[in-house]
Amino acid sequence: MFSRLAFLKRIKAPNGGTYNLRKTATTTTLSAVLPEQPIGFRFFASQIAKRTSCFKPWPKGDYVGSFRKMSSTAGIGMAKNEEGLKLVLVNGGSRARKMVGIWLFGSAAWVFSMVLLGGVTRLTRSGLSMTDWKFTGSLPPLSEEEWLREFDKYKQSPEYKRINKGMSIEDFKFIYWMEYAHRMWGRALGVMFALPFSYFLRKGYITLGLGLRLSALFALGAGQGLIGWWMVKSGLEEPASEYAQPRVSPYRLAAHLTSAFAIYCGLFWTALSVVMPEPPAESVAWVRGAAKVKRLALPVGILVALTAVSGAFVAGNDAGHAYNTFPKMGDTWIPEDVLDMKPLIRNFFENTSTVQLDHRILATATLISIGTLWWSTRKLDIHPAVKSLIGSTVGMAALQVTLGISTLLSYVPVSLGTAHQAGALTLLTFMILLNHTVRRPSMSLLKSLPQVAKTT
Repeated sequence: MFSRLAFLKRIKAPNGGTYNLRKTATTTTLSAVLPEQPIGFRFFASQIAKRTSCFKPWPKGDYVGSFRKMSSTAGIGMAKNEEGLKLVLVNGGSRARKMVGIWLFGSAAWVFSMVLLGGVTRLTRSGLSMTDWKFTGSLPPLSEEEWLREFDKYKQSPEYKRINKGMSIEDFKFIYWMEYAHRMWGRALGVMFALPFSYFLRKGYITLGLGLRLSALFALGAGQGLIGWWMVKSGLEEPASEYAQPRVSPYRLAAHLTSAFAIYCGLFWTALSVVMPEPPAESVAWVRGAAKVKRLALPVGILVALTAVSGAFVAGNDAGHAYNTFPKMGDTWIPEDVLDMKPLIRNFFENTSTVQLDHRILATATLISIGTLWWSTRKLDIHPAVKSLIGSTVGMAALQVTLGISTLLSYVPVSLGTAHQAGALTLLTFMILLNHTVRRPSMSLLKSLPQVAKTT
């Protein structure tokens, strides 16, 4: 490198001689103090001197500090840039971020309504009224002849023969419309999601990371239709025993409901990340407090999710219609037949007594753990929004347990059963919001925070 560097006095030539750098007012010339210097090399050196004459010399003695400062600044800039790329999920500024956020929150709310409609469909025993399925859907019966044709198909199902024998055509229309609405509401969600997604992609608002995440959620949503039909199909098969009531497989129902919960959680978390790239943090002390909350909030959130999944097995086994007493299960705390099935693992998924006992234990553990979370963090120096959110989560957990007990004691009416299912998803929403709020801020934000929040 032969440039006008004032700190360089003498440098070695390739063949053992030295070059002098003579500083002038306008340029630095390079002369060799060698007895015999090749013409080509002298020409090359002179061209370098000419091309570098536009650079100003650095102040004497400042070159080491300047290099350090430059490398440090570049390192910080690269770190900020990398963190920015990770945090920013939407291009196009605040307006684009707001539009994408509204769309994602709307999609999450639509999935929430799908879960509620699915619960009503199950509780009204409408899920097995449609005995065939098409991915694209079809028009409902529009004439009396078409209704009779659909009714004849339903009459061949085990549910009609064993439970609804003698049902009128009007009663059949009710359960048919319930199942039809559930299916078409899901297809409408797919259209509502896909069209804005395509628009935002075309506008360049969606980054690669967000695009991959949303594509995975869309694929999971498309698969929900297949999982739903796979579940319904199990209920159209003849039960193993002539005394058993036809119902869908608890494993398939749990897969269908858990998948819906996963889609909702993914959409809600992503929407929060779009509109709130950084967590609320106004001081280092609040960030440290949030980190302590997170260590408790994450396992509690997992416990809430496990309790919701166990509720799916309660629904799949109709376990809510057994042991309609509380706190005891009948006359005992633990029924005698909780481990009757072989192999042993089947009891936790197929045994009505064990499934309900598991749900009771998990629900109680959830309430205690959320209460413990509140008690352990009540004196921490944390953001007021985090404190408020923890208090709201405790209230929601208490309400959900109350709904569960009321549903059990009332023999699972449609209204309370639906409210209990909505409460499970609402409690999970609170835990997602809490975990998202107490996540660690980026390093650039952390460096800019004061040690203690300013008091007003």
